[in-house]
Amino acid sequence: MTPQPIKAEFKGASGADLAARIELPAGPVEAFAIFAHCFTCSKDVIAARTIATALTKLGFGVMRFDFTGLGGSGGDFGSTNFSMNIGDLEHAANFLREHYTAPSLLIGHSLGGAAVIAAAANIPEIKAVATINAPSNVQRLTGHFGDKVPEIMEQGEAEVTLAERSFRIEKQFLDDLDRHDITQSVHDLKKPLLILHAPLDDVVGIEHATDLFVAARHPKSFISLDHANHLLSDKKDAAYAAEVIAAWASRYLDVAPLAEPEAAEEEGVCIRETAQGKFQSLVSTGPHRLIADEPTSVDGGLGSGPSPYDYLSIALGACTVMTLRMYADHKKIPVERISCCVTHEKTHGKAMKEGEDARPDLFTRHISVEGELEEDVVSRLYEIADKCPVHRTLHAGARVETVPADPATQPKET
Repeated sequence: MTPQPIKAEFKGASGADLAARIELPAGPVEAFAIFAHCFTCSKDVIAARTIATALTKLGFGVMRFDFTGLGGSGGDFGSTNFSMNIGDLEHAANFLREHYTAPSLLIGHSLGGAAVIAAAANIPEIKAVATINAPSNVQRLTGHFGDKVPEIMEQGEAEVTLAERSFRIEKQFLDDLDRHDITQSVHDLKKPLLILHAPLDDVVGIEHATDLFVAARHPKSFISLDHANHLLSDKKDAAYAAEVIAAWASRYLDVAPLAEPEAAEEEGVCIRETAQGKFQSLVSTGPHRLIADEPTSVDGGLGSGPSPYDYLSIALGACTVMTLRMYADHKKIPVERISCCVTHEKTHGKAMKEGEDARPDLFTRHISVEGELEEDVVSRLYEIADKCPVHRTLHAGARVETVPADPATQPKET
């Protein structure tokens, strides 16, 4: 099971707050990658999400973020330019370097592909670069502005429609494009390069892939994304690109695919720190991999997984639902669906003041039973809920013994 993406925020090249998602594998992080999205897109496009998920299965941590003025990021898009995109990438790498590990792989889609080629020289830890439908000449981007180019040059700015959305483009954006020679940058890259391009791409033609491949030095590779469109909007195309990038990157970054988790011979649940954030831990039980963490409201928490008390609430809620289902099936009660939401709070002080049960923890279950049922049957189901094993354990209390771990039974690295 892959943990949920971690929400992150960092300062971009303009000083604006940029929104990011960091996805981690269900195990040790072998290396980090950054995904740069296409022009006017966001970190949440199909290609970005699919490729990030595929790489986590290989052991990568993946950051995808919104460039300045796009998606969930702050800043004014109209005041941005290609140089600022490159700067945003460098700031993203700085964030990973400070909080996790510096990235080893850059992946860029469309204009993001040109940006990662240009940015790679300024991120010393980068070992490989992959591009998807990337332009070899960023100046050609102005072709998508249609007849607005003269207006931009004369008036200093104009509203341009791209992908059915309106964007303000300033003259400085066009001037900045003229400062960048992507074919020269790819020639000077001196890092393994993977070029993926769709022959039928009607936004960035296949000739751009040819120009990049010819300009690049070895080791370089080209993969044709047959039948795909520019955005890789078909999930099958995005998944294929992801698999290719993951396999190719493992050759240059010495990352071995994570082994399929084997059923643990030892009994119980094993937890070990991941070294990501202050509290994040990997939970292993049999073939299952989960993440435990504290919320971001707790200093050092990443909010990447349920907290310990959340897991305790999960145990109570899951056991309640399972117990009611067993009872309903045994009694042939036509229950369609059972739901249980659990909240937890510390109530010791309040309970003492009010003279109630002074136990310090209160778990409140909100049970929903769907189906055409008589009121007395529903009431009986609520009574049965109190008989669930986890409820009884929490209500009666349990002994906890601490003993030194036997090295031979420690969880194996995966």
